[in-house]
Amino acid sequence: MGNGFMDSGSFDAIFFIVFGIIAIGFIAIIAKAIGTGLSNQAAELEQRSCKVVDKRTRVHGGSGDFSASTDYYVTFEFDGGERKELEVKDRDFGMIVTGDRGELRYKGTRFQEFVRVMEA
Repeated sequence: MGNGFMDSGSFDAIFFIVFGIIAIGFIAIIAKAIGTGLSNQAAELEQRSCKVVDKRTRVHGGSGDFSASTDYYVTFEFDGGERKELEVKDRDFGMIVTGDRGELRYKGTRFQEFVRVMEA
């Protein structure tokens, strides 16, 4: 005889539904990452004149026994007013200053290089 919620059949069904939802979530995350990577691979390397208009960081993790990680972002504004925010490496983040003008090289959503142009 079953005793309601803890009936073996009910528990098994709920377990597989929850497991299925979690598995589908992981598959969706992996598929999105692969799609972004393939899109960036197919994109042309672009080089454009721009100005650095903003910088920001995002710190995540760091609770309990886990270490914190920091992501670094720079927002570039092109001559036509269009803006693009790209994730950059920590060493690039430290070398780029808000207000800098220069040549930005990027491929899709991947930052490649920013070369500062000194104004006379």
